[in-house]
This record gives sequence, C-alpha cells and structure tokens, in this order.
Amino acid sequence: MPFAPAPAASLTVRLERFPIRGSFRISRGAKTEAAVLVAELRDADGRVGRGECVPYARYGESTEGVAAAMEAMTEAFARGMGRRALANAMPAGAARNALDCALWDLEACRTGQPAWQLAGLAPPEPVVTAFTLSIDAPEAMAAAARAVARPLLKLKLAGDGADLDRVAAVHDAAPASRLIVDANEGWGPRDLATLPDAFARLGVEMIEQPLPAGADDALIGFKGPVRLGADESAHGLDGLEELARRYQVVNVKLDKTGGLTEALAVKARAQSLGLDVMVGCMVATSLSMAPALLLAQGADYVDLDGPLLLERDREPGLIYEGARLLPGGGVWGGL
Repeated sequence: MPFAPAPAASLTVRLERFPIRGSFRISRGAKTEAAVLVAELRDADGRVGRGECVPYARYGESTEGVAAAMEAMTEAFARGMGRRALANAMPAGAARNALDCALWDLEACRTGQPAWQLAGLAPPEPVVTAFTLSIDAPEAMAAAARAVARPLLKLKLAGDGADLDRVAAVHDAAPASRLIVDANEGWGPRDLATLPDAFARLGVEMIEQPLPAGADDALIGFKGPVRLGADESAHGLDGLEELARRYQVVNVKLDKTGGLTEALAVKARAQSLGLDVMVGCMVATSLSMAPALLLAQGADYVDLDGPLLLERDREPGLIYEGARLLPGGGVWGGL
C-alpha cells in the first residue's frame, strides 16, 4: 500500500454527540447517545481531512483519554507526519483510527483522487448491511424485526437464559430474514453447549463472540453447527493465526485496528488464513462508516448500520436505501 508524503497540517479534535433512537443495549449495558471524536487536519492551503472514532470503554478508552492521545500528535502533524509514522507512533485503537482516516481524507482532497483509488482498490459498490436489534424482551425484539423488515438481522443477546426465546421470536416474526447473533462475551460454557444446535434449527448463520475474550481457549477444537465469529477477541494483525484456531469469522472494526490502513492489511491476512470477514462498526455517524465501506467490499458480512440507529446522521452523510449502503454523499475520502 502506498504511503504518500504528508503535508504539514494543523490538528483540531472535537467531541460531538448524536442521540440514539430509543436506546441501544448489549450484554454490558445500554446507552442513549453516540459520543464521537472528530479529528480535522488542515493543511496550509486550507484543505481539510476528517476522521471519526468512538472510544470504547471495553478496552479502557474514554473520550477524555482518546482526545488527549490525539492532541498529543499535534506537533508531529505540524511537521508532516504521515500514515506510516502514525502507525509507529501510536497503538491501535480509536485515537489512531480517527487520525489515520483524517490522513486518507486529506490526501484525497489534496490529490483529487478518491480514497479507494489511493488505496489501489476497485470503485466501491453498494453493500447490504445487517440491521442490529438491541437486547430486549423476546416479544419486543420480534416487533422490532417486523417493523424494520431487513434481509439480514443481527440480534444482540444477553446470556441470561432468554436468548433462545429471543431468537425464536425474531425467527417467527421475520422468517425471510437471515440471522446472525452477537453475545458480546455474555455466554458461559453451558450456553455454548446447548444453544448452537437450537440456533442452527432457527437458521442462525453465525454466533459472534460467545465467550469472554480471555476465556475463548475453550473454543479450540470446538465443533458446532453454527460458525463462530471473533469480535472482542480480534484487534489487529497480531494474533490472527491464533484466532483461526478458535473462530471461523473475524469482525474487523476500524476503531480496533487503528484505522483503514491496518484494517486493509488485517482483512487480507484473515482471508489468507481461511477466515471469513465481517466488517463492523460502533454506533457512529457516516463519517465512521465511509472508510469502513471501502473495507466492506467483498466481505462476507457487513454490519455498518450505525447511522440507522441514530435519531439523525451528520450532513452530508452516506446514502442508505433500506438495507443497502451506497457510496456517495461527499462525507469522506471523495466518496
């Protein structure tokens, strides 16, 4: 992947808040707003590149800490730090993601070439995204499934004894929808021993992160009827070989890999190991989804529904036509 020289640029970091439609609940808790950090890089000619990230408390991140880590790079950007130097200067995570994506966006603005072309990729095509149903009572999740009528539904589960009822209710309410489920580390050994067989009979295609990341050695040699996906267990390039011993799918998120640059390498390496690839997101705006849309080309599963879960997206934003996510809108990278 080419690493173009970067111009001297001034860095601005700001916190933005976007209300979530209703609330969004996973096994670790619920939230009612998306708090995103936006990095803006402005060169001497006034061209601006932007990137967005969502600090993730699961990995010890906070808005204050991530913002401070980003702002610590101010002088380095003033000296012309590019993507390669950024990768060497910061660990993977939300802070590096916003800065890496801002560099891609700035380069697209400076060169007049879209980010997909700079990355040596084919022009992006529309993708079908999953739509996420947050944890609720089975009848409420069934009602939500009927209301959205999407071809691919992702069900958040809790490991509280009601997960089979939740999946069965959604399956009955939306029999034409494909189903994937996400336990967000909420299961224990008993769930793993009993639920996959029942889920397979209900058409579930993939179970994402059933066990806690630190306890997934139990998946080595596990043979079940439904593919298992790594999310919290998956980060960057390191450890992919070990993941392939436990999982059949890896969820690649820019906020975990530290940006598009490493995410593209993670996707290629995962596929070379025989892993299927899911491209996921945090609950965030189109500014987060746009670089992930490049990564999503040719992925086995796409879960880029963050803006659909918000009361409002930023403007301009990407184009959603039902479950289809289309390039365009002018939000980032010349898309």
